[in-house]
Amino acid sequence: MHDRTATPKPLVGELPELKGQGRDLRIDACRGIALWCIFLDHVPNNIGSWLTLRNYGFSDAAEVFMFVSGVTCALAYGKAWRCGGWTGLIGRTLWRSWDIYVAFLLLTLACAIMVHLAGGGHLADESNTRILLERPGVTLAHAAILQYRPVYTDVLPLFVLYHLLFAPLLWLLLRAPNATLGASLLLYALVHVFGWTIPAWPNGHWAFNPLAWQLLVVLGAWWMIEDKRARLWMTSRTALVAAVLYLVFSLIIALSWSIKPLEALVPQALLTLLYPMEKSNLDPLRLLHFLALAVLVVWLVPRNWRGLTTAVMRGAILCGQNSLPIYCLGVLLTFASHLALLDISEGLTMQIALSVGGVLVMIVAATLLNLIKIKPRQRPHAKPPDLPVERPTKFELVINLKTAKALGVDIPPTLPASCRRGDRIKMLFAPVRESGCGADPVPAIAHAFGPPAKTVGQDVN
Repeated sequence: MHDRTATPKPLVGELPELKGQGRDLRIDACRGIALWCIFLDHVPNNIGSWLTLRNYGFSDAAEVFMFVSGVTCALAYGKAWRCGGWTGLIGRTLWRSWDIYVAFLLLTLACAIMVHLAGGGHLADESNTRILLERPGVTLAHAAILQYRPVYTDVLPLFVLYHLLFAPLLWLLLRAPNATLGASLLLYALVHVFGWTIPAWPNGHWAFNPLAWQLLVVLGAWWMIEDKRARLWMTSRTALVAAVLYLVFSLIIALSWSIKPLEALVPQALLTLLYPMEKSNLDPLRLLHFLALAVLVVWLVPRNWRGLTTAVMRGAILCGQNSLPIYCLGVLLTFASHLALLDISEGLTMQIALSVGGVLVMIVAATLLNLIKIKPRQRPHAKPPDLPVERPTKFELVINLKTAKALGVDIPPTLPASCRRGDRIKMLFAPVRESGCGADPVPAIAHAFGPPAKTVGQDVN
């Protein structure tokens, strides 16, 4: 059909629907591994933290988590936009922001309760909960407006803001993706030049400055919209060589922090130039290190990578698919592990037990959450003949005259009069609009005028 109203005007960028390919498990696996690394890094004096990224380069799991969140937001909200339009998208973002906001407040209270039961002391100072225990009223008021955050909960207020603003961000990305990414880069640069930030309480400091870390979320969403162009650049040999060289350089610098002989080989002038490498404002060296890692992962981990079927990767995928509750659980496990190290033992055996045990608890919790999501009435293994069939009592025929004419189907003028009482016919004079959520109208109409099924049971089978 060549009717101008039949097909909406395409935007500059279109979100991939991944039809016929299923869910990209690499996204869930990366987010799950990032959650594990965040837990291991937050436990102080933990041997398990040597398995994470921060000891082998400039960036750590926080950059991975932010970027993957931008990717998943583009996929999830892109689907909501295709199905429900901008109204459905805005409703979805508001609902998700509310979920994260409630989770943040509950996690803040849970952290304060754990520190109080542990007797406060040094842990209250390290977790930034002493002020909450001493001045609960004013502290909770600042937490309600996202200005106060206990330690390790800093990511959640960022995501409340980012999800609230994702609808206008997606609108801009779909129309001018490169210009939107350029504006994000400009804001990131201005933050480093002028020191811009958002007010915080009580010390005015954000562990993750929202104005700087927004770049990774925008970059993840831009990656999904400009998938083919971005992939051509990322898979070039020039990008691979530059990424490997930068990763080797950052590895030497990072190892020099803990290996004294290697520290002597690094020129002091170079260290003075590199430091301080600020995490709060997403230092450019950290950003470049993450981009180099992304290039390497794109080259080494294809979509059908067999490693995704291993037990460890399946556990990471489950955690990544339930990121919000697993992140909150990881924060509570961090406090519990810290208490165990202080009150029981700080030995190597205890560190290994807490690291392995914490990751296993997160996997078990994610598995249970997946089981809870299954609807009680759903029977996944039921055969089609065993499914209940409700006999129709009323029929409704919808005919699109323009589409029928385009298909060469003649509608007899006596057809409406030939219908039995209780049935109904609708004549639509406007063409059926295409939708990313519905089926193609042409096969549907062709099927409607094809041979009817003999029985209801045969049609179901």
